[in-house]
Amino acid sequence: MAYNLLKGKKGIIFGALDEKSIAWKVALKAKEEGAEFTLTNAPIALRMGVINQLAESCGAEIIPADATSLEDLENLFTKSMEILGGKIDFVLHSIGMSPNVRKNKAYGDLNYDWFLKTLDISGLSFHKVMQVAEKMDAMNEWGSILALSYIAAQRTFPDYSDMAQAKAVLESIARSYGYRFAKSKNVRVNTISQSPTKTTAGTGVGGFDAFFDYADKMSPLGNASSEDCANYIITMFSDFTRMVTMQNLMHDGGFSSSGITEDLIEELRK
Repeated sequence: MAYNLLKGKKGIIFGALDEKSIAWKVALKAKEEGAEFTLTNAPIALRMGVINQLAESCGAEIIPADATSLEDLENLFTKSMEILGGKIDFVLHSIGMSPNVRKNKAYGDLNYDWFLKTLDISGLSFHKVMQVAEKMDAMNEWGSILALSYIAAQRTFPDYSDMAQAKAVLESIARSYGYRFAKSKNVRVNTISQSPTKTTAGTGVGGFDAFFDYADKMSPLGNASSEDCANYIITMFSDFTRMVTMQNLMHDGGFSSSGITEDLIEELRK
């Protein structure tokens, strides 16, 4: 059921790779709720994915952009405002990649050039997106900017490796830029810390299946699905959450507040 929560709003959605992506689900839901938006991803990701199918179903245009490139981001915002006919109301930063994780480098044997790449792609790019938007005066008053995070920013999950540091940087940027954007344009900036989710990126982390099952047993409501995450993101883009900013919002079925659960105890007794 649609509620027209985003009727008349214009946005940019980063990171829709395939139908497993949270960003993909957000795009479909945003379209259903009345929004217009552009889709973007790095050129290499666009070649790997099937984003043209999503663009066709949403009536959205695709603008290739490397989120670590200021020039690409300037082009993205310029073209998006031309295509959409005005300034931007919402931005979803759904970007994360670690060469060290992808190439199975142990945390005690990190390639530091790759580590810097992880921080740039997965954390610093969020600052770049907002800095470009601010300098171009591309955001409407009371807009909403969101990035996807993970609880490894606060707690240790060994296989998450240097992505944990990237997510900590991401959340810190949301607080610092959230203050700045609130004071200048009443734009709110938040991160959503999602349950482990069976996306293409998520399943690339070592031991993912075992941890997915563990998190599900540790969460009173179970793991939050990508569809539920998309619904939450839509509410954060809507006018119903205009006073929420500088927050890391847990969307994890209660995982982050659970010490132990009966389901996990039963599993350990077996």
